[in-house]
Amino acid sequence: MSRFPVKKVAVLGAGVMGAQIAAHLVNVKVPVILFDLPAKEGAKSGIAEKAIANLKKLKPSPLGLAADADLIQPANYEEHMKLLKGCDLIIEAIAERMDWKTDLYHKIAPFVAKHAIVASNTSGLSITQLSEALPEAMRARFCGIHFFNPPRYMQLVELIATPGTDAHVVDQLEAFVTSTLGKGVVRAKDTPNFIANRIGIAGMLATMKEVENYGLTYDVVDDLTGKKLGRASSGTFRTADVVGLDTMAHVVRTLQDNLSADTDPFYASYATPAVLEKLLALGQLGQKSGAGFYKKVGRDILRFELESEDYVPGGQKADEVYARMLKKPAAQRLQLLRNAEGAAGQFLWAILRNSFHYAAVHLESIAESARDVDQAMRWGFGMRQGPFELWQEAGWLEVAKMVQEDIDAGKALSRAPLPAWVFEGPVAEAGGVHTAEGSWSPARKAFVARRALPVYARQLFPERLLGEAGEGFETAGTTLSETDALRVWTLDGEGEGRVLIASIKNKMHA
Repeated sequence: MSRFPVKKVAVLGAGVMGAQIAAHLVNVKVPVILFDLPAKEGAKSGIAEKAIANLKKLKPSPLGLAADADLIQPANYEEHMKLLKGCDLIIEAIAERMDWKTDLYHKIAPFVAKHAIVASNTSGLSITQLSEALPEAMRARFCGIHFFNPPRYMQLVELIATPGTDAHVVDQLEAFVTSTLGKGVVRAKDTPNFIANRIGIAGMLATMKEVENYGLTYDVVDDLTGKKLGRASSGTFRTADVVGLDTMAHVVRTLQDNLSADTDPFYASYATPAVLEKLLALGQLGQKSGAGFYKKVGRDILRFELESEDYVPGGQKADEVYARMLKKPAAQRLQLLRNAEGAAGQFLWAILRNSFHYAAVHLESIAESARDVDQAMRWGFGMRQGPFELWQEAGWLEVAKMVQEDIDAGKALSRAPLPAWVFEGPVAEAGGVHTAEGSWSPARKAFVARRALPVYARQLFPERLLGEAGEGFETAGTTLSETDALRVWTLDGEGEGRVLIASIKNKMHA
């Protein structure tokens, strides 16, 4: 497959995501035109110009070099539509409104080059429905592209094809996003909120529900659901504050509006939590507004208390006994949590059980294989392991029986049983969904290997999931010299010209 030449990109929409996507493109020296509406006063491209200037002020910086902001060309839809003809890739990143997006597609269609790929950056709108606003000839070159925020730092990019998208187009875009932008690509099916947000936001909602059930405070929960659990250090509620409570509420509404009790057995768990409704009503949107589940006052971090609708001193930690439980091997860890007498232990088992249950029930409808789910949760939500990996490590059938027992006892979020493939057939025989042959695809009823695109042939040591085949770089090749801090080695091979590799081993690779 010849490489798709992306010489210039247009980003439509100079909001938070659009401007930062443009910033990451110039970080890797891809010329960018950033479009927005014409300003009512001053320069017509003033909205885009202001967004570009603001990139230099953001923390963490979306730019490798602040001066590179000047490489982004500001534009507006009134004066500069002809510039689209010189773009190989057009990324639409305006607000999450179906009507606004489709209206914009009608306007740009006459100016899109015949070879250009058009992609919508959306966190969950139907890509197939969006494509219907485009001329028939353009639909084969249209797909979804979901960057995670902030685009410079988050590894995950989801690509979502429609039934009419040319498969070659998605392959080309995946090669560009992987090799040029340095991202990890997961292909998602065109379902509400795709993979990472479908699993992740449903998990956050379930966590909030279990918090109510077990009477824990937000700071204790974040202490338990951060690094100790093998997840992002911000835990659950701090992550919600960083994402933005209005953004989270929008993703929740996408689930509420596009699913039903008939189409999703977990639908009842998508109700907006009372605390989230209250914070939104108070205008406390998280980090962007200075307060959400937490508020910083001087050097003190306060947490929100729903009963008083006010902030109280925070900083509470969970009992150290749970940290010790979470350091145990996976099988022992889950047994200890399930049998724990304390609320925190029961809470941890409940959220892990819920994640296994939810991922198994929805796997076939949202993803090609279990690999896509686990990689999406690693790259998009900072998890050390995806739900299927942890389940498999702890003992596939043993954990499955514990989960099903809780479902039968009415302790789970839904009465929906685990799928039959969990207990019988190839997955049960293999002891999990990830094997040397590939990862389980319920739709194909087989273990599916990774995509064999040319861009991946150049990745000698891709990030692998538990159970996958392949040697890690840590032990590969021939070691020439090794200390606690450094390994000097070469790849095995014949002839001269072998490359000498130095792998830094100490903490943070410092």
